[in-house]
Amino acid sequence: MENFFANIYKEPRIIAFMTLWMWIAGGIVVLAGIILIYYYNRFALLENRIENSFSQIDVQLKKRTDLVPNLMESVKGYMKHEKGIMTEVTNARKALVGAGKDINKKLKADGALESALGRLFAIAENYPNLKASENFVQLQEELSAIEDKVAYARQFYNDSILDYDNLFSTFPGNMFAKLFSKKQKEYLKIAESERKVPKVEF
Repeated sequence: MENFFANIYKEPRIIAFMTLWMWIAGGIVVLAGIILIYYYNRFALLENRIENSFSQIDVQLKKRTDLVPNLMESVKGYMKHEKGIMTEVTNARKALVGAGKDINKKLKADGALESALGRLFAIAENYPNLKASENFVQLQEELSAIEDKVAYARQFYNDSILDYDNLFSTFPGNMFAKLFSKKQKEYLKIAESERKVPKVEF
């Protein structure tokens, strides 16, 4: 009889103890799920940011290639004896258009086009009538503004890569990177020679 009452007394304590551990286990599962969702969404957000910054670079490069034919049309009447540089600009534009979707190939081709345009503008200094052309000056200004936007977009791209790689390589992000089969991403690599562009003064 004494053992019977003792078991009755102990049973609520056992039930309470088991209930507590069930709540704790449930809380751990919920917390783990929240962390899992957070890191999944964090990787997705950073990947979307990288894609968006690439798109911004691509948009500006397309604008540049679209402006080049107009530029060539505006200068050909003044620079009839400068076929070499005009051919160089035309070929550089074709290379950029045909560079495909590889971001580093695009930027390499764009560097060649930018360099050719810089030489074209430098030669244009010898043609006062061309320099006085409102259309030519406007195209120069538009191309210069595009280069500023390209430089900003490149920086934004690399900043996005930095955020992604920091998450990828630090704990506990590296664990979730393996879980989600994520791969480390590379920065834009621009050769020093491609950065050196002839300065154009308006």
